[in-house]
Amino acid sequence: MVNPILYYHRLIISYKGTSYFGWQDLGSDKKTPTVQATVQQVLKQICNYQTCSISAASRTDAGVHAQGQVIKITIALEIDSAKLLLGMNSLLPDDIRILQCESCPVSFNPNTQSKSKEYHYYFCTDTIYNPMLNDTVAHIPSLSKAFTGSLDIALMKEACKLFTGEHDFYSFAKRDSKMSSTYRTIVSCEILQVPSSTFGNEIYYIKIIGKGFLRHMVRFVAGALFALGRKQLTLSDISEALLHHQELKIASKAKARGLHLIEIFY
Repeated sequence: MVNPILYYHRLIISYKGTSYFGWQDLGSDKKTPTVQATVQQVLKQICNYQTCSISAASRTDAGVHAQGQVIKITIALEIDSAKLLLGMNSLLPDDIRILQCESCPVSFNPNTQSKSKEYHYYFCTDTIYNPMLNDTVAHIPSLSKAFTGSLDIALMKEACKLFTGEHDFYSFAKRDSKMSSTYRTIVSCEILQVPSSTFGNEIYYIKIIGKGFLRHMVRFVAGALFALGRKQLTLSDISEALLHHQELKIASKAKARGLHLIEIFY
């Protein structure tokens, strides 16, 4: 049997992760839809069920969103990139969109060749939460039954400096026996306020750029910052967790809904 000629395309894809159990295809488990499986099914339709495969730069978790996920598709169909983009978007559900599509060499690897990744964690501190934000912005009210003070954004911004640079993030990640090292380099970490919004007065985001991330690492970092802002932790607690392995997390990981993969740099 003659092997088919293969063609390679690099895509930038955006998706709202609310209805999906993360990026990675879970195989035969059709009850848990994933973004990859949904894209793969559309690709199979376009290619008349010929050979096709997908690899991605980042494996986002259930409920996490992406504005700039990068994927490589391998297909046995010669098709113009612009037509492929239009064809896929016409078949994909409304919460997944291909933003860019271009041909690429067979050697391109979206995961191993990436230099850094940028994530944003969006949160709203308004006491009354706008339901329009429910799926994409976490609600971290300054006032709650467990906390009656003002969320200390200034202190949280100070703590962001502690995460910048190379550190051992063992205490800020889910355990993974396959991971050889828990050291990661954070290029920048800061908290910014959304300039204006019709959906709330106090909407912020944690902007974090790193050369690589451990599983759930950004969400554990965000959770620690929120606990600090509510005076449930101190700066020393965070510093200590970066210096020494702690099996018991200093704070719960933040909810998935606020996390967005913004851009991947090459």
